[in-house]
Amino acid sequence: MEKALKRYAPIFVLPTFAAFVIGFILPFIQGLYLSFCKFTTVDNASWVGISNYTAAFTDASFMNSFKFTVLFAIVSIVSINVLAFVLATLLTQNLRGTNVFRTVFFMPNLIGGIVLGYIWQILINCLLAILGQPLLALNSTAGYWGMIILMCWQQVGYMMIIYIAGLQNVSDDLIEAAEIDGAGKWDILWRIKIPMVMSSITICVFLTLTNSFKLFDQNLALTGGEPSHATEMMALNIYQTFYARSGMQWKGYGQAKAVIFCVLVIAISLIQLRATRSKEVQQ
Repeated sequence: MEKALKRYAPIFVLPTFAAFVIGFILPFIQGLYLSFCKFTTVDNASWVGISNYTAAFTDASFMNSFKFTVLFAIVSIVSINVLAFVLATLLTQNLRGTNVFRTVFFMPNLIGGIVLGYIWQILINCLLAILGQPLLALNSTAGYWGMIILMCWQQVGYMMIIYIAGLQNVSDDLIEAAEIDGAGKWDILWRIKIPMVMSSITICVFLTLTNSFKLFDQNLALTGGEPSHATEMMALNIYQTFYARSGMQWKGYGQAKAVIFCVLVIAISLIQLRATRSKEVQQ
């Protein structure tokens, strides 16, 4: 049976592999080539070398969007994972109604990013109007924290479910042994539970990291990058470069930004995975 599975495994893998090659590998290679060109369509491209990349690295708006994205990612990653872990810890304490709370916290993740963006835009603008503060279109600080709140509201419940699964896999024998040895709740948390759920932490940090960097629809709906591109993240900046301007020079320029963005996200994600996996405990 095992030999038969090994023999016919490539047949079952082939459809998925073909879809991956057609849907990702080939477009990525073509996009990489186009990033060195000026073009209006893929059949009308002229080679210009590294000038698109030179322009991207000297573009003040692109650099500002990078700084804003990094600042947003750091705060959102920490906030989402801390809140999700706290909720997961509370909801694994045999409290009444835990299933209801898990459902309630998870539900925002089912709502589309565009819808969430417009909902929170209305709520935040109403609050700012009551407080007599400038609305989101003129308030970069409110736009930044509004995006943090929106991201936390959407992602905390999803990460909470992953942490709950990790905490439920922590052996009761380890906790009982620690309690017999006189360990308190904080000692159990820091020395047993957190090390034992590092695999869950790796997954959640990876997901929040990639989601934060590639955030687009919420940014578009909530602030649209206003005021004056102050709340514009990298994905929105690339979109505005590629689609909001006409002329073949902007297409290659936007494509170069997209390649830089892709390489950046992959590199940061790999560094994060290696850093957190090195701390995982083998169970």
